[in-house]
Amino acid sequence: MNATRTSLLFSFAEKYTVLLLGIGASMVLSRVLTPAEIGVYSVGAVLVGVAQVVRDFGVGQYLIQEKVLTMEKIRAALATSVVVAWLLAALAWLGAPLLAHFYREPRLETVLQLLSLNFLLIPFSALTLPFLRRQMRFSALYAINTSNSVVNLLVAVSLALLGWSYLSLAWAAVAGTVAALLVSLWVRPRELPWLPGLKGVRAVLAFGALSTGGGVVDEAGVAAPELIVGKMIDVAAVAIFSKAQGMLAVFNQAVTSAISPVLFPLFAAQARGGGDVRLAYLSTVSYMTALAWPFFLFVGLMALPMVDLLYGAQWHAAVPLIRIMCFSSALYSMFSMARYLFVATGHVKAQAQIDAVAVPLRVGAVVLAAPFGLAWVAGAVVLGALARCWITGRYLRVLADVGAAATLRAVRKSLGLSVLSGLAPSLVLLALPPGPGQLLLPLGLAGAGALLGWLGGVLLLKHEIAAEFALLRRKVCAIAGVAVK
Repeated sequence: MNATRTSLLFSFAEKYTVLLLGIGASMVLSRVLTPAEIGVYSVGAVLVGVAQVVRDFGVGQYLIQEKVLTMEKIRAALATSVVVAWLLAALAWLGAPLLAHFYREPRLETVLQLLSLNFLLIPFSALTLPFLRRQMRFSALYAINTSNSVVNLLVAVSLALLGWSYLSLAWAAVAGTVAALLVSLWVRPRELPWLPGLKGVRAVLAFGALSTGGGVVDEAGVAAPELIVGKMIDVAAVAIFSKAQGMLAVFNQAVTSAISPVLFPLFAAQARGGGDVRLAYLSTVSYMTALAWPFFLFVGLMALPMVDLLYGAQWHAAVPLIRIMCFSSALYSMFSMARYLFVATGHVKAQAQIDAVAVPLRVGAVVLAAPFGLAWVAGAVVLGALARCWITGRYLRVLADVGAAATLRAVRKSLGLSVLSGLAPSLVLLALPPGPGQLLLPLGLAGAGALLGWLGGVLLLKHEIAAEFALLRRKVCAIAGVAVK
C-alpha cells in the first residue's frame, strides 16, 4: 500500500504540475487569441485526438496487463505501434485537405499536417511509458509529461505573442512531443529492445482490436460535440464549447487522470494475484465522489467569476454551458473507473460493447440539438452521460457483482459531504452575487468556505478519505519527531 501511495503522490504531482501550467497558458492565450483562432486549432486537435487512440492500438494496456512479458511479446508490441502510428501519420497528412474542405476552413489543413508529425515521433517512446507504468515508476513519468507541458506552454505563449495566431498552438504541440521524447529516451528502461519483431504480433493485434475499438468509439463520442458544432455552427462556437468542457475537465486532469494510471496496474495486479478487486473498486468510487461532487457543485455555482478570471469577459457565453454539464460530469464520476476495472479483469469486450451502445446515443442527441444552439448541445451531452451511466451500471452488476445498492452505499457519505461544502458558495451567491467589478471577492469567499465545509464534512461524516489525512498527519509528525497517539 505504501508503494501505491507513493505512486499516487508522483502521479498527482505530475497532473497538478501539468494542470497549473495549462491553466497559466490558457489565461494568457485566451486573452491573446480570438475564439475563432482557438476554434481552428480545437477542431484539428479533436480530430487528431480520435486518431491518437488508434495509434497506440492497445499496446500500452497490453504491456501492463500481460501476466508474463517476454522479449518476443515486447518486440511484437513495438512493431505494432510503429506500423499503426506511421500509417496514421500518412493518413492525417493526406487527409488534411479533405477535412479542411469539409469544414470550409482552409486554416485547418496546416494545423492537421503539423499535428500529424507527432505520429512519427510517438513510437520511439511507445514501450517506455507503459513499461514505466507497469513498474509503477511514476517519478520517471512525471519527468516525461512535465517536460512536454513546460515546452508546450513556452512555445505556445511565445509564438502567440509574436503573432503566429492559431499556428502557435500547433507548433507548441509538436515541440512538446519532441521534449517528452528526449526525456523518455533518458529514463528508458535498459531491458527494453530497440528493434521490433513480427513474431507474436497476432496476439497484440487481437488484444488491441478489442481495446482500441472501444477506445475509438468512446473518443469519438467525446469528440462528437465539438466536431458537430464546428460543422453545423462555426469554429468560434467550437472554442466556446471547448472552454466550457475545459473548465469541467480540470477535475479529470487533476484527479481522474492522476488516479487512473495507478489504479489500472493496481487492479490488474490484484486480478493476477486473486485479490478483492470489487472492494478496491468500490473504495475508489467513494474517494472519487468525495472529490468530484463538491468540485462540480462549486464550479456550477461559481462559473461566472471562474470563467472571467481564467479566460476573460469574451468567454462569458461558456457559463451557461458549464452549469448544464456539471450535472452529467458529477454523475459520471461514479462510473469513470469502471473502464479500468473491466480491462484489468479481462473484460475488454464488455467495455467495447458499452461504448458501441452509448456513443451513438450521444452523437445522435448532439446532432439533433446542434441546430438549436450550444445550450441544447450541452443538454444533449447530459442525456448521453445519463445513458452511459445506466449501461455501465448494468455491466458492473453482471461482470463485477457491483450493483446499485453497493454503489449507493459507497457514495452516501460523499452526498452529505457535497451538501456541507456547497453551503458557503450558496450563501455567497445570495448575499454577494458576482457581477461586473465584483468577481474576485465572491469567488474567494466561496472557495474558502467550500474548502472549510469540505474539511469539516470529512471529519464530521467520518468519510473514508479521512484515513488519508490521518496518514499524512502521522508522516508529518514522524518527520518532525513528534509522537502521535
